[in-house]
Amino acid sequence: MQFRHEVKHEITNHDMLILRQRLRAVMKPDTHAVNGQYEIRSLYFDNLDDKALREKLDGVNIREKYRIRLYNNDPSVIHLERKFKHGGLGYKDSAKLTPEQALAIANGDIGWMASSTDEVVLGFYTRIRNEGMAAKVIVDYTREPFIFGPGNVRVTLDYDIRTGMSCTDFLNPDCVTVPIKDSPCILEVKWDNYLPDVIRDAVQLDGRHSAAFSKYAACRMYD
Repeated sequence: MQFRHEVKHEITNHDMLILRQRLRAVMKPDTHAVNGQYEIRSLYFDNLDDKALREKLDGVNIREKYRIRLYNNDPSVIHLERKFKHGGLGYKDSAKLTPEQALAIANGDIGWMASSTDEVVLGFYTRIRNEGMAAKVIVDYTREPFIFGPGNVRVTLDYDIRTGMSCTDFLNPDCVTVPIKDSPCILEVKWDNYLPDVIRDAVQLDGRHSAAFSKYAACRMYD
């Protein structure tokens, strides 16, 4: 299990304009981006006690969460993702899902998962059976991703964060999502063993400190 360093900063629109120019000068755009960006839709899950939400709000140091994610509303590539957080370190693994499987999970149809050979699917199945995990909220946002080879660095600018409120119709492109109140821009920096100085300098903003902002928690405030 390879954990990566992860740092988030809540920034302003003006900050984002400055950072976009800096990052374009020293980093490459992610090859999956279209015109430098893509749309992300995630369906987040939580248990009967909203454990993932409460742990995030309470600042619990070691956490785990599950989500289903697709990009640019393209159902040909859908992933079930399991995310671990341990302080400032993060690790993610995933399993590819068909649209039918993703829809089945969102609707609570999980019997087929018991026969899967994928560790992520089986782990999620166990959590659903033991803890009553269920779909909670859709989170949409726009991402601008940048990559840098040394240090395996990935920098993203996320904005236009929207919530599906009580809607969990994940694969419905017409599902209405609305902007969250005072929707911020989020700068996220991830790297392996070291962060090169050129990237550290590029993302430096006076008076900005790492923040514990959670898109999932922000969007759950509306359900």
